[in-house]
Amino acid sequence: MQRQHLAFIMSDNQLYLNFDEYIRQGEPGMKERADAWRVAIGLQAVDGLTTSDYLKETARKNIEGEVTIDEARERIRNYYITKTVHDKDYADKYEADNVSGNISKLLQTDAFTYSVAGLAAIHKAIFEGVFKYGGRFREVNITKHEWVLRGDTVQYAPYQQLRMAIEYDLEKERQFDYSGLDKNQIIEHIARFVADLWQIHPFLEGNTRTTAVFTIKYLRTQGFDVINDLFEHNSWYFRNALVRANYRNVAKGINYEPVFLVRFFRNLLLGENNTLKNRYMMINPPKEWKMPEDNPTSTPASTPTSTPISTGQPRDKFTTNNQLIIRLVKTMGAGQYSINDMMASVGLKDRKNFVEYNLTPAIAEGYIRMLYPDKPRHPRQKYLLTVKGLSLYKEITR
Repeated sequence: MQRQHLAFIMSDNQLYLNFDEYIRQGEPGMKERADAWRVAIGLQAVDGLTTSDYLKETARKNIEGEVTIDEARERIRNYYITKTVHDKDYADKYEADNVSGNISKLLQTDAFTYSVAGLAAIHKAIFEGVFKYGGRFREVNITKHEWVLRGDTVQYAPYQQLRMAIEYDLEKERQFDYSGLDKNQIIEHIARFVADLWQIHPFLEGNTRTTAVFTIKYLRTQGFDVINDLFEHNSWYFRNALVRANYRNVAKGINYEPVFLVRFFRNLLLGENNTLKNRYMMINPPKEWKMPEDNPTSTPASTPTSTPISTGQPRDKFTTNNQLIIRLVKTMGAGQYSINDMMASVGLKDRKNFVEYNLTPAIAEGYIRMLYPDKPRHPRQKYLLTVKGLSLYKEITR
């Protein structure tokens, strides 16, 4: 009974899951499941949706290990099948609950395909049982009247060019060389990549939620632990920041403004505490909504924009105090190595010792990745630095 009491917070007559309590308990798997549900539920705010108390109770059962994620999703589906009274917000709750369960499952698994098909598969998985067109690209051109643009719209990609536009952005990112960038430049580049991908808007609905899940899973492959409460509490800000990063109106003197999205990613990846307020993003805002003078709308990339959040974790998520990881990263640089090559580079001969104390921690902390992650025993398996690893390499060799 005590655990259930700690699991929920009542505020404004609404029930909220107390995700921080699960993270403090630190039981195996609990934090990961809590983080997945935290993002999944929070992302519904992008479309003005909120989840039901039944969904929150089901999420609790999954977090605490009473049911698997597939059992949780089945419970949600059956709840709406057997529900006899349809409230006025039934359709919204149906979408929010089912999509939350689907996103949570995606975030509880490591599977990820970096491709056009992979992006479409994420959309299909998110909206399974909700939209009939899940995973299908739109076949019409669209506009969306945005609050932060005072009713104007971002110019989205023509529907005839969607696949080509996605392929171009993904391939450009695949070939991008991070090795010469410092952490500030890395964050600015990631923000631009995500903004460009979102601007294509390949799906009729659910584009931002799909972009968010794709971004989280992609950043994981590059060594970043990106699950935290930012998407839970700031998903609407995330969407508006994407809008401002992709809007220009020459006649009105308004240019693309990526700084809001950069602040979001600085909080996400550096643990900073930049102020994230939607009203600051509105074009030509009233005086009382303007950014305060001490928090300008544009900050040089080389200058820290705030004090890091105090979380008990290392302030800079790009660095480590593990000297064995630092030594391995320093010897690898931008190359690709077999295990034998890495052992030779650091002067070790005991393979078991090397894997246990050097390679495995470096992979677990996100500094090194496999060339063929889906096939760990690939005969030509190599290891290389992630984006996070390349940033550390630049830091320790400059």
